[in-house]
Amino acid sequence: MKTALDTPGKTLTLTSLLTDFKEITKAGLAISVVFSSIVGYLLGVSEEFPFSWMTFIFLAIGGYCMVGASNVFNQIIEKDLDVLMDRTKNRPLPSGRTSKQNAFILGVVLTLIGLSILYSINPKTAMFGAISIFLYTCVYTPLKTVTPLSVFVGAFPGAIPFMLGWVAATNNFGIEAGTLFLIQFFWQFPHFWAIGWFLYKDYEKAGFFMLPTGKQDKKTALQTILYTVWLIVASLLPVLGFTGELKLSYIAAGIVLLLGLWMLYFAVKLYKEMDEKAARKLMLVSVSYISLLQLVYVIDKFLR
Repeated sequence: MKTALDTPGKTLTLTSLLTDFKEITKAGLAISVVFSSIVGYLLGVSEEFPFSWMTFIFLAIGGYCMVGASNVFNQIIEKDLDVLMDRTKNRPLPSGRTSKQNAFILGVVLTLIGLSILYSINPKTAMFGAISIFLYTCVYTPLKTVTPLSVFVGAFPGAIPFMLGWVAATNNFGIEAGTLFLIQFFWQFPHFWAIGWFLYKDYEKAGFFMLPTGKQDKKTALQTILYTVWLIVASLLPVLGFTGELKLSYIAAGIVLLLGLWMLYFAVKLYKEMDEKAARKLMLVSVSYISLLQLVYVIDKFLR
């Protein structure tokens, strides 16, 4: 990366390198994605597919590399647009601390390392990792300035990490992995529409279309409610016994339902209040929701 090396008058330090690396790979987001993959892995392990520390560590490192690479390529493509938005103008690329060339090299290196590590787990894991980075970089990112459907497209790579862990554990994509994918797929919509709502003015500066109607209106708020309902339904499927080895006890299902109703409450609140404050609350609740849901799934599995 360019960082202090490409910035006259500044001294290169390990701290500056690490700071720019964390920002350009979006460490917070990457870690949350890796967490989803790890949960999926823990849900997939069994007597037939025993837990392996090597696979666990490889999944975490390979997953971070793939997510990090996606974020690097995303920021390269959106460099000129990031300059226009308050929340992104100080990132390494738009601020000039990192050059496109060095960022591209980093992205390629992370991709190659990530794919190699995931392939060492099994080919299917690497394949889904590759699909994720391709959809995010080559389809979702360019569509953000073209159509609100970008969120729908982006929901596919965004939903892959949860099921990726199951595939890493079992080397199989079946009804179980498909259900995990479905849960995180529906979660993407209320989460990102909430973000698109309270950052509407900032996104507008760059010409990003993040809300389904393109506006902060009742139709957008209503769709947020509907997708939250679909999320609740998807999250309860394992208790019905139709999702193979992915199961959920009645007690855990009750907790998952309460979590869903908690999120639905804030989705309805957005519909009623129609302001940025309500959208921000929904976003924060959605982040807590998906993490808590995944913890409930894992705890329930090992207590049953």
